[in-house]
Order: sequence, then C-alpha cells, then structure tokens
Amino acid sequence: MQLSRNETGKLGEELTAYYLRKSGYEILRRNFRIKGGEIDIIAQKDGIIAFVEVKTRDISALESGIQAVGSRKRSLVIRAAQEYSVRFPHDCQPRFDISDVTVKNGKIVKFSYLDNAFDSAEDMTL
Repeated sequence: MQLSRNETGKLGEELTAYYLRKSGYEILRRNFRIKGGEIDIIAQKDGIIAFVEVKTRDISALESGIQAVGSRKRSLVIRAAQEYSVRFPHDCQPRFDISDVTVKNGKIVKFSYLDNAFDSAEDMTL
C-alpha cells in the first residue's frame, strides 16, 4: 500500500511522539509553525527541551532522513525554536534532535533517533 506524502509524514510523527512519551518525555507541542519555519515535535524531560525534526522517507529514497536535514533546514528549525522560546519562556536547556523513519509499502521498517543532531551554540542563545 502506497501512502501519500502527508500520510507518510504523519506516520513518522506518530511513531516519534510515541517513542518520546515511552522515553519519559512530555510532548509540549506538535507542528509549531512560524513564517518560514516549523518544528515537528517539541518535548521536555529532565530540564531539556527537545526540538525534534522528523524525517520520514520511503525505503527507495536516495538519502536518509538525517542527511536530508541540511544547513538551511537546521537554520529554519533554530529560528522556530527561538520564536517558541520567546512566546513560551522556559528554563530548559535546548537540544536539537532528528527522528529518521523509513517506510516500505506503508509500514515502518526502520526507526532511529539522534539526540543532539546539530548544535546551535554559535547561531543563537535561547
């Protein structure tokens, strides 16, 4: 069964949210959008606020989800995280994670989650 791009993305986000909850995180927001940027999942645990980019790819994709988060995408996530932190002040240490989900025929075949996938220290202060 072939899923639409939107359905594929939702499947990856659902799995990632489930993984985070099972790992003890509280999901604060999903699909936080600002002009020019979006964060798929924002979660908090033990003084850490994780801004999570979820990349869900078909098994036939040429690059992994982690490879697909280039410098432009990272800067958009960082900008959205800055805005989130202004709108919803917190005392947590920010962290930028990537969830990489691979699907085949509408079913998840691989899941990996990378903590601290990229660093924003030189780009911003939250």
